[in-house]
Amino acid sequence: MTGRPRLLLGLAAIAVAFAAADTYVVVLALPDMMDSVGIPIDQLQRAAPIVSGFLLGYVAMLPLIGRIADLRGRVPVLVAALVLFALGSLVTTLAYDMPTLVGGRFLQGVGGGGLVPATLALVADLYPADRRGVPLGVVSAVQELGSVLGPLFGALVLAVADWRAIFLVNLVVGLLLAAAIRTAARTPAVEASAQRVPRPRFDYVGLLLLLVTLASGALVFVRPTPVLRDLTWGQIFIPFVADGRWLTPVGVVAIAAALLLVVRCATAARPLVDLPAWVRTMREADLVGALFLAVALAGVILAFATADPKVQVFSDQGAWYLLGSALATVAFVLHLRRAEAPLVPRGALRRTPAWGAMLVSFFVGAALIAALIDIPIFARTTVHADSQLMAALVLVRFLVALPVGAVVGGYLTRTLNAGLVTAGGMLLAALGFGLMSRWGLDSLDHLSSNLPLLLGGLGFGLALAPVNAAVLASTDDLVHGLASALVVVARMVGMLVGISALTTIGLRRYYAEQADLPSARQVCGDSTRCDEFTHLLKVAGIAQEHTVFAGAAICALVAAGLALLLFRGAPTRALDPGEMLRTAG
Repeated sequence: MTGRPRLLLGLAAIAVAFAAADTYVVVLALPDMMDSVGIPIDQLQRAAPIVSGFLLGYVAMLPLIGRIADLRGRVPVLVAALVLFALGSLVTTLAYDMPTLVGGRFLQGVGGGGLVPATLALVADLYPADRRGVPLGVVSAVQELGSVLGPLFGALVLAVADWRAIFLVNLVVGLLLAAAIRTAARTPAVEASAQRVPRPRFDYVGLLLLLVTLASGALVFVRPTPVLRDLTWGQIFIPFVADGRWLTPVGVVAIAAALLLVVRCATAARPLVDLPAWVRTMREADLVGALFLAVALAGVILAFATADPKVQVFSDQGAWYLLGSALATVAFVLHLRRAEAPLVPRGALRRTPAWGAMLVSFFVGAALIAALIDIPIFARTTVHADSQLMAALVLVRFLVALPVGAVVGGYLTRTLNAGLVTAGGMLLAALGFGLMSRWGLDSLDHLSSNLPLLLGGLGFGLALAPVNAAVLASTDDLVHGLASALVVVARMVGMLVGISALTTIGLRRYYAEQADLPSARQVCGDSTRCDEFTHLLKVAGIAQEHTVFAGAAICALVAAGLALLLFRGAPTRALDPGEMLRTAG
């Protein structure tokens, strides 16, 4: 591939990396975001929707977006996803209360998540099956690189500006990338045709309505103090009845302009956004089935993401969430059997490597989350008790090896079986976790601690590209977007279930180690005994982390075994060994 296809794929990969960075940037900005909507820092549980809202948008809508990418094309979905991501960033930047903040994060999740299956499917469009390994590895590498750059980007912005500046940058970069991808997608043939055929008249009315909607909506959100206090202009913020920002003159203007924009896009011959075409595409993609699946996934996400892993596997309302998820799953399965054009076409995942990739991806996610969460916790428990930054830098040693492994794994997939490469990577990850489960109180002070971190990061990186290559090589071209989305969903669900289950098991070990210790009140009257008590608490803490690391190693071994078993028939190599032997006579 030369010229614009490579440029297009490069831009899409950058967009994926940028959206991935946004997933992690909120970790540093969360305290300031809580303060801006009136949530005290000691009530962290109330901020859970800020995180779970993003996850809900990222995961629950992925299958629908993947299917739309198959029907409407990769580039339109990439552009639309970036615009949604930018819109979500704008809402988050201007958010004045919890609902608007969560709504903005949800839109960011939908847009950021939609970039992944569209980009992976774009790789399948641009490269034959035997040459997809390296570009898939590059896409996986830049996606994981976002997890390294996200916290660093957040720390840099927060050092010089308010948290809102982070999402303002997201807005600008998202729109620039959308414009660049749309430009790069124009082929020379299309440009030559455009020169011969008069261009349709631009929808200036639609643009005007959009600008009025954004400007008046921004005033509703921000309510600038000078305007608010002005005797004349301040009247536009006075509610007509009761209270509420949207029941004001400026709020009504924003709502009216938005409704007129929708009507314009639905009825104009050349609208700013071809709304009828998108509606038709969503119907063709099976919107009803997608909603059933979204509810099923949302139930699982909310059950685990809203739980306090210190005391429970899933939240107090988790049983109801899971019941709703089960009912939605039953409805989804029945719908698939009856629908003429279901979200998951019949036989789309009939090949073993296709559905096997989702199973493998689930266990990869369950193991990976243990590293992302518990390596910094171990560092805080032992050698970096007073520095969250230093604890995070320990995780960076793991993360820097991950993109390297992703590229190497993609290269190896060109010549080796996808199952063998995936299994090799997960065995390295399991070895890394096994070594971590033997860390002591001062292990991170020694250079030898870098070995399990690098082995783990390299191992996970090696597994990313062959899993994607296996599912793309084992599904038809018309469902590549959907298949890629389902693999991502499986990994995200594995991460949610994994962190809850492993943390709960680890805490049982912690409480067992703590059971025979005297209370702090009994021993801390004497400084020597108090220091000894603190030491014993740390020992109990690292026993908990050892259990989590051991559980993650088991998940990695399960993923390795499943990959060897299920990826045997995936045609990801340039030439099958059996074919080579037959050719040789």
